[in-house]
Amino acid sequence: MSDLLRFATAGSVDDGKSTLIGRLLFDSKGLFTDQLEDIERISQRRGNDYVDLSLLTDGLRAEREQGITIDVAYRYFATPRRKFIIADTPGHVQYTRNMVTGASTADVALILVDARKGVTEQSRRHAFLATLLGVSHLVLCVNKMDLVDWSEDVFRTIVDDFKEFAAKLIVGDLSSIPVSALLGDNVVTRSEHTPWFEGATLLSLLENLHVASDRNLVDVRFPVQLVIRPQSSAARDYRGYAGNLASGILKVGDPIRVLPSGLETTVAGIDTASGPVDEAFPPMSIVVRLAEEIDVSRGDMLVRPRNVPTVTQDVEALICWMDESATLSARKKYAIKHTTRWARALVRDVEYRIDVNTLHRHIEDDELALNDIGRVTLRITAPLFVDAYRENRETGSFILVDESTNRTVAAGLVLRR
Repeated sequence: MSDLLRFATAGSVDDGKSTLIGRLLFDSKGLFTDQLEDIERISQRRGNDYVDLSLLTDGLRAEREQGITIDVAYRYFATPRRKFIIADTPGHVQYTRNMVTGASTADVALILVDARKGVTEQSRRHAFLATLLGVSHLVLCVNKMDLVDWSEDVFRTIVDDFKEFAAKLIVGDLSSIPVSALLGDNVVTRSEHTPWFEGATLLSLLENLHVASDRNLVDVRFPVQLVIRPQSSAARDYRGYAGNLASGILKVGDPIRVLPSGLETTVAGIDTASGPVDEAFPPMSIVVRLAEEIDVSRGDMLVRPRNVPTVTQDVEALICWMDESATLSARKKYAIKHTTRWARALVRDVEYRIDVNTLHRHIEDDELALNDIGRVTLRITAPLFVDAYRENRETGSFILVDESTNRTVAAGLVLRR
């Protein structure tokens, strides 16, 4: 069975992110006939003398009229080697929060750069955000190479410039590819125009990229989402705990500790939609049965007795503020959702705001506005079971919700204590 790879596009406006995805889908035979007919019809109506493949992801009317991406567009396709989920994220500065949403679950970030413009402020911003969100693999796609006569010098200069900035970040793996999304060069098929480039095409790189080791398979974390108790007489003795295995490998017979109670037992069985299994790994959806009847409810977490997360009511975190109508500052209160657990949070302090272009910390700033990122300390009304985001993306992340409007106003990344 082929595995799944999630990747997100990033970069400045008009760098060709949507066109690149359209080309990837088109050349890999990932389009349905009606989809192709639809974009051909719209392209003709707009007076284009070519099929505008960016229309595959620019689904909103406002996006198609302006030729930009506003929302995060998700697309799915598969090759014989792998399945893919693509997040096409916006390039505009004011939609940075959408980029954070799209990259938060990605294994790979494709950073597009227009070969004529080079590395821009937004290129750096998105690269920083991707690494901040724990994306281990960056692929620098130098696009529109056809407009610079396929110059190797232009490509190398852009790559060197990007690497100089990336040296300040935590980048696990960085690859660079010269492409033309419009013409398809080095996207799915190798280009004859770049004989000096010896690397793989974009699709080949994505098909063969190893991401399984990026997952945390050591720390067992199972947030309980639902208690399963069938009402039928045939299954009245059944009691299971449903959810997604956030990390680690869970096996039948493993010792388990329940948080926050601290009670211990063993795993009696693991059930899935396809039937029982002997072991589970992330991100499987499973139902865990325990050997003893212990009081477990939604928001609790199953862990290994000798490998537990930090249980705390004081959290230090990086916050990406997403609300247009208000700012984040000290003494404000919000609802907080961490895994399946809800509580309330008080902002104790805004320590600094990060300039995402220069990475400078502005310690004089004591509030965060739309799209700002900064370090804050929170006081929680109930204990949370957290890991540092760098170690576990699932138990190291949370959202803040304005209880008066029910809007999600921030995404948070737990820092190592």
